[in-house]
Parts: sequence; structure tokens; C-alpha cells
Amino acid sequence: MDWCARNGQATPPFLLGGGSNLLLTRDIEAPVLQIALRGARIVFDEGNTALVEAMAGEPWHAFVLWTLAKGLSGLENLSLIPGFVGAAPVQNVGAYGVETADLLDSVTAIDTRTGEHREFRNRDCQFGYRDSVFKRLHEGQRDQYAILRVRFRLSRNFTPHIDYGDVKTELQRAGISAPTALDVSRAVIAIRSSKLPDPAVIGNAGSFFKNPVLDAQTASALKEKFPDMPQYRGKDGVKIAAGWLIEQAGWKGRRLSPASAAGVHEKHALVIVNRGWATGAEIWALAQAVQADVAEKFGITLEPEPRVV
Repeated sequence: MDWCARNGQATPPFLLGGGSNLLLTRDIEAPVLQIALRGARIVFDEGNTALVEAMAGEPWHAFVLWTLAKGLSGLENLSLIPGFVGAAPVQNVGAYGVETADLLDSVTAIDTRTGEHREFRNRDCQFGYRDSVFKRLHEGQRDQYAILRVRFRLSRNFTPHIDYGDVKTELQRAGISAPTALDVSRAVIAIRSSKLPDPAVIGNAGSFFKNPVLDAQTASALKEKFPDMPQYRGKDGVKIAAGWLIEQAGWKGRRLSPASAAGVHEKHALVIVNRGWATGAEIWALAQAVQADVAEKFGITLEPEPRVV
């Protein structure tokens, strides 16, 4: 920010983390500032609880493995998620029944308008499903807060969360009846590796759409009309499986056009892939086509998970 002011840049910088959850449909006409601060440490370790700090530019998966190597549990269900630590509170990253909000202690950030540091406690982050105050505080192209570091409260007493998705099945397949935190991490890694394409091999941002959350009455009416529709009750309402909606709308394995590199993955309908030459605008056009067909068939508007510029 200071550099922009000193060099006469009127346009605020565009903040970038790892870029794994970002879709650009056009060029960024502003200085790009990557938050690449590295490092992790245990702030204090008292009895069964430890306060752990990671800088915003620390790769997320490497940080999760570091906590496990320190004998700390809590983040194991979030293994193999791409991106940097600083993105975790923005997106309220979650997987297999665990969210960032469940473990986050605090976030230290800079107000990009004033340069002042601010600490956000968990309640200040206003977490929701794949949502937070950081995600909502945008002024055009400007992010109001640049996250510098994140602190988590982790435990030395492992409590497994293995009833969501395929985690329990994967552990049983491996012959593990009393899993450790590392066992759960390995199970999650195996599941994600089998279901989700590797971004290093084929371009993708993981799950492209959020699972829609509906009120009980609307969900019940849809269930009556579509008996096979997967639904999961949560604290905010009834969650509908977005991948099932997309598959039922006929998009699994389809491309935007026969000649396009933008398509829906053949194994996981929730993943949009770039097979090498699609532009961001083409990816977004495909996403909008999927949204339109799902809305027409089910009356549900899918929301994208990635940040779309």
C-alpha cells in the first residue's frame, strides 16, 4: 500500500494469496500484492490445549501436516486443501464435518485504507457457510483487510470427526478401528486424491459451487418431488448436495462446447476444469450455464465458491 502511494498509484493493490480459489475473467488493472509471509510456531502449550500461529503465506496443507507432527489435532479433516493459511478464515474453509470457524482463535490483519493493524477474535469474523466478514468487505477491487497471520486452538486429546462423508468408510477399508489424527488425515488425503483432480495436472479450483442451504419447508417440498435428492440437516438449515443437482441437470462430464477446454469433471460434477486453453471468461460462462440449468430444473441458484473477478 505504501509503495502504491509513493509511486503515484491511485488504484489500490489487488491482494493475492495462493490463487487456488480465484477465477479471473479479465486482466487486473492494478498492482498485484501477494501475501507470502511464511512461518509457523506454537505460541503456548498448556496441558491439552495449544495456541498455534501461522503466517498468511504458509501453504495450508504443509501447515496441517506440521501441526500433526507436533502431536496436535483438530485440522486433520482439512488435509490436502490447496491455498495459503490466510485464505482459511476468508472462505471459512471446511471439509468432512470440520470448518475453520471451529478451531480459529484470532486473525491479525491490516486495514488497507488506513494501514492500521486489527485483531479479529473468532466472533468478530462473523463466520458462515464458506463465508466471513473478510469475504464480504470488498470495495470494488479493494480488499478492506489484508490478513497477516492466523491463530488456531488445537488439542493434544484427539477427538475424531469421522461420521461425515466417506472418512469412516476409508478408515474401515484400511482396517483401522481406533484411528489417530494422522490416520484421519491420511484417509482424507486418499479420498480427495481419488475424487478430485490434481490442480497441478488439470486446472481447477476444487468444488466450484457451494452446497445450497434451504429452509426445512422448501427442502421437504423438493424431497417430495425428487426423492433421491441428498439432503443433510445442519445448524443453518438443510444442505443440498450441489454435485447431485449438477449431475441431474446433465452437466457431469460435459464441456461448454465440443471445442472448448472448459468442462465439468467426469468423476465429480462439483468440479469445473480447464483442459489447457480455456480463458477465465469461458470458465465463468460454463459456470453460468450450469447455474441456469440447475435453476430451471430445481429452482435453486447455485453460488460459486471461488472469488470471481
